[in-house]
Amino acid sequence: MTTTKEFDSLLPSNCSDRRSFITTVAAAGFALAVQPVQAQTVISTSSDKLEAGGGSIPVEGGALPIYYARPAQAAGRLPTVLVVQEIFGVHEYIRDVCRRLAKLGYLAIAPELYFRQGDPARLENVGAILETIVSKVPDAQVLADLDATAAWALGKGGDAGRLAITGFCWGGRITWLYSAHNPKIKAGVAWYGKLDGAPSALTPRHPLDIAGSLHAPVLGLYGGQDQGIPMHDVEAMQAELKKAGSKSEIVVYPDAPHAFHADYRPSYRKEAAEDGWKRLQTWFREHGV
Repeated sequence: MTTTKEFDSLLPSNCSDRRSFITTVAAAGFALAVQPVQAQTVISTSSDKLEAGGGSIPVEGGALPIYYARPAQAAGRLPTVLVVQEIFGVHEYIRDVCRRLAKLGYLAIAPELYFRQGDPARLENVGAILETIVSKVPDAQVLADLDATAAWALGKGGDAGRLAITGFCWGGRITWLYSAHNPKIKAGVAWYGKLDGAPSALTPRHPLDIAGSLHAPVLGLYGGQDQGIPMHDVEAMQAELKKAGSKSEIVVYPDAPHAFHADYRPSYRKEAAEDGWKRLQTWFREHGV
C-alpha cells in the first residue's frame, strides 16, 4: 500500500503541475492507496472445459491484443460479454473474470485498451500509469476498439443479439459510456466507475452526461466508503436515471471501499463482491443476455 509520504514523492515539484497531477488522479475515480501489482487472485478459475487464450484484432493504429474465454463445447451461438479493464490493464484478475463468465456459458473478451499508449505492467506506481498512459487514452478510441471487439466476437461464435458489457474502476466508467454508444448492447454492469468530471478533449463526456441516452439498462455497483467517487455523484446519477425513465439501477454497499470486487487487493470485500457477482448474473439473464 502507498503511504502518504510515498504518494507525495510521486508528485511533480512545480505547484501548478502538482495540482494538475492531483486533479488527474482524482478524475480517475479509484483508490490512491492501491499500487499496480501482478494480480494473484483469491478466486482462481481453471480453464478446464474452456477455450481460453490470447489473440489480436486489426484496428486503427495496430493490432488490438485481447484475452478471451468461452465454453470449449457449446451448441449454437454464445451470449457475449465485453470485459473492460481497470487502470492496471488486462492482468490475471481480469483474465480470471473472463474465465468465470465463460464457466457461466458466455464468450467473454477483454481487450487491452491501452496498447497504443503503453503497458501499465511495466510501470512502478499509480502516478506513472496515470500520467504516461491513462491521461492519453481518448474515449473515442476506446469505444471504437470495443466496437471492433464486438465484431470479432461473431467469428468466435458470439451472438450479436446477446451482447453485454461489464467493467471495473476505469472500465466501470467506460461501461456507462459504451452503453450509450452501441445500440446493440442489451445490458451493462458498471463496477465503481467514475460518474462525473471536468470535460476534456479526450474525455468530453461522463456518465452523468449520458444518463438519458443509454441504449441498454446498466446496473451500477458502488461502495459507500469509496474515497474516489463521492456519494453525491452516485445520488446525482440516480436522480438523472430516474428523470430519464431509465431501467438502470445503482446498488450501494455502505461499508465497501473502491475496488471491493478486486480479489487481489486489500480493498476486496468478500460479501459485497459475491453479492455483486450474483446481481450481475441476474441482471444479464433478466435482460436477455
